[in-house]
Amino acid sequence: SASPEHTCIKSKTLDPMVIFFTSGTTGFPKMAKHSHGLALQPSFPGSRELWSLKTSDVSWCLSDSGWIVATIWTLLEPWTGGCTVFIHHLPQFDTKVIIQLYRMLPQEDIRFPALEHCCTGGEVVLPKDQEEWKRQTGLLLYENYGQSETGLICATYWGMKIKPGFMGKATPPYDVQVIDDKGSILPPNTEGNIGIRIKPVRPVSLFMCYEGDPEKTAEVECGDFYNTGDRGKMDEEGYICFLGRSDDIINASGYRIGPAEVESALVEHPAVAESAVVGSPDPIQGGVVKAFIVLTPQFLSHDKDQLTKELQQHVKSVTAPYKYPRKVSEGRWKGSGDSITVDLRKKETSQM
Repeated sequence: SASPEHTCIKSKTLDPMVIFFTSGTTGFPKMAKHSHGLALQPSFPGSRELWSLKTSDVSWCLSDSGWIVATIWTLLEPWTGGCTVFIHHLPQFDTKVIIQLYRMLPQEDIRFPALEHCCTGGEVVLPKDQEEWKRQTGLLLYENYGQSETGLICATYWGMKIKPGFMGKATPPYDVQVIDDKGSILPPNTEGNIGIRIKPVRPVSLFMCYEGDPEKTAEVECGDFYNTGDRGKMDEEGYICFLGRSDDIINASGYRIGPAEVESALVEHPAVAESAVVGSPDPIQGGVVKAFIVLTPQFLSHDKDQLTKELQQHVKSVTAPYKYPRKVSEGRWKGSGDSITVDLRKKETSQM
């Protein structure tokens, strides 16, 4: 029913196009203003190979429409590749609805091809989740990483080697480096700030500014780089590992510890169903690692003090001796079947 006639509005690459609100995880959301240059990112050499979309493909993005990832995956990338976009409005994310819908579509005589490629972003993919996804679908999860300010920064391209714990390599047109607080590039495997080169040429797909906040806009410039505010490290092959937000980094006796790394180590243990790691004030060390743990049902009857020591030792062996949680707060499963809630108790065990 759409009209075949359409008049395009003439615009320049650097004309304002859209404002995305940042997630506000470490303060009030900021308004990241983008130019039309954002729409050019999928057409840069190398970007087309990211998902290798064909006109015969159907793309389904499960992200909420307010996020920049929905603009990229539901509009820009499929548009550039010329593929069909499938959209289903969910009042809230519901895995059962998604699975039921995916199974129903082929039966309703709707052309919906078999699952070919799966991408994910926003959370670090844990090894056990990767294994379970492959067992269920026969496919691997390819990680993508970006921000409201940047669009896609780095990714694991389709067919590219997947490295557990790494998000992939820089995506065009970005030159991504790990830098120190002065903007100097750090050696491989050294923790620092994830930065995007903006001098001598600022990438057109990078946000223009924080609308109405020139001080914050200037604050994120660090030498020749835009400082993403994320901490990470890069290996010799150019793969980037995300360690956490700079604001979330725990400073314990001078050591800088990323919560994501400790959380990933904890959930590798069979006793841990879920984990969340934060910094806890300490009069001697300044701060210590505190872990909130939800135990798997089979470990609920275990001796809690002994289990705490076992989990602490596990984190030491997987990460580093100084990164283990000094404080552990228990959680437990309540209910059965699909009716599961988490009850965090106030009991706290401190192992100094």
